[in-house]
Amino acid sequence: MSFVERLQACRLFEPADYLPFLVDGSRVGLVRPEFAARLAGFPDVFEVESDWVALAPQLTGVEERGRAVRIVLRQLADEGIIRSWRDEPYAVAARPEGPLLFLMERAAIPQFAIWATGVHLNGFVRKGSDLYMWVGRRSPDKHIAPNKLDQIVAGGRSALHGIRETLLKEAEEEAGLDAAFASRAISVGALSYCTRRQEGLRRDILYVFDLELSPDFTPTNSDGEIAAFELWPIEQVLERVRDTDDFKFNCALVVIDFLIRHGVLTPENEPDYLTLARGMHAG
Repeated sequence: MSFVERLQACRLFEPADYLPFLVDGSRVGLVRPEFAARLAGFPDVFEVESDWVALAPQLTGVEERGRAVRIVLRQLADEGIIRSWRDEPYAVAARPEGPLLFLMERAAIPQFAIWATGVHLNGFVRKGSDLYMWVGRRSPDKHIAPNKLDQIVAGGRSALHGIRETLLKEAEEEAGLDAAFASRAISVGALSYCTRRQEGLRRDILYVFDLELSPDFTPTNSDGEIAAFELWPIEQVLERVRDTDDFKFNCALVVIDFLIRHGVLTPENEPDYLTLARGMHAG
């Protein structure tokens, strides 16, 4: 196995398998033909042709569009087509952080391949010259990636919260980091990918942060999403990402980025260094 395989897990996308989803003539997402066929049953909300799907043009404004789409999505959720409804609105836009077109339930975002954003925090510890990273194991009850390994803090960003606000909220809920301390986290970049998953096509932007922690700090989870935390030497983290698929697919990407930025992976010790460096932005 290799780090490159972790990148490939974030690139499982064949454009010919999807139809563009349009709003006001702009492509905002992608849908599978079989899902488009189901949307065709709601002609007041969706226009479906052989090579595209569009939001009905008579729907205008953020509130009217969102209300009409939500009614359809609730019915599809009742039919089991959309799973794990969260009552969490996500922004729909033609490009990441672009002008808001309407709001959509988070659970439906991958079905339409809408750009979504999230935050991931690397919690690390230095003991002399040795580097350690906190690793969380996701709850077995999670609908997505149960029991997989994760960052100390990670979460999707709803339309109700900004990036830094999402970070502070998730840090408190997932790791017991109070806002004053979590606010010390350093913004270190953003990663992107487009990949097919069980829940649909994920087109995500991950805003990444680093936070150095004291050796005597132990994270505590309060929202039930993390079953346990462990502090691992960075070599153990590296080996688990390189040699297994134990990390959640996008969390592995965040770890590889951390290893590159902190000089653990270098052009001298990693033959696929350039491929990895370029692969952080495959979306």
